[in-house]
Amino acid sequence: MNRERAQGRNWVRVISGAERPTARLVCFPYSGGTAAAYREWSAALPAGVELLAVQYPGQADRIREAPADSVTAIASSVAAELSRREPVRCVLYGHSLGALAAYETARRLQADGRPAHGLVVSGSLAPGQAHGGRLHRTDDTELWSTLRDFGGIDPSIADDLELRELLLPPLRAYIGLTETYRPPTRPEPLDCPVHCHYNTEDPLVDAARVAPWTAVTTGPTSVRARPGSHFGVLLEPTELLADITGVLLEGATRP
Repeated sequence: MNRERAQGRNWVRVISGAERPTARLVCFPYSGGTAAAYREWSAALPAGVELLAVQYPGQADRIREAPADSVTAIASSVAAELSRREPVRCVLYGHSLGALAAYETARRLQADGRPAHGLVVSGSLAPGQAHGGRLHRTDDTELWSTLRDFGGIDPSIADDLELRELLLPPLRAYIGLTETYRPPTRPEPLDCPVHCHYNTEDPLVDAARVAPWTAVTTGPTSVRARPGSHFGVLLEPTELLADITGVLLEGATRP
């Protein structure tokens, strides 16, 4: 049985990990992404790291549920589930929508006295910069075509009208969450490392609006750019995983 499917309606799914993990990586998918997208990452992580991934309602085995209605609702639900797990060093990672959800989850965990030991994001404008898009307001044909051009639709299903009708409503909803997201006016800064990756040919980001990720924390930061499209960092994740691993191991020296 698929391990993610065996976990009911939980937001946080166990992908792999030791019985007594020494560290934890929690991955937040992009709009339309699922927890299973991170299954192959387990082999690249250090021994003792528990790999978790978020399953959004309206996706995969939660397809019959209504999509989440805000980024903060995602964060609240995920933080609540993480709080029931044994405390260990925890690094959050997210791509696109997942980057914003991971950031809000880091804020919630810090407020609850269980701060993350690192936040790594990719393919996302910084909080406060992400709002204003209109993609979620386009008609079905334009939205599907745009997502296909971005690489967000598997070519093998691009012409399947039945699947399009099934997948588009939650996709539209989650794209809308990204394009309408606004953080608090003066959020409490994080105190953990924050590292950002983006691709220079990604039509959804630009350097000037990615750079403010460095302002969300008092901890160390970095912004790394390389050629590629919106999903480039996930298609070739070696550099990203090396960065995540560095944060996980760095956390081992923190109190």
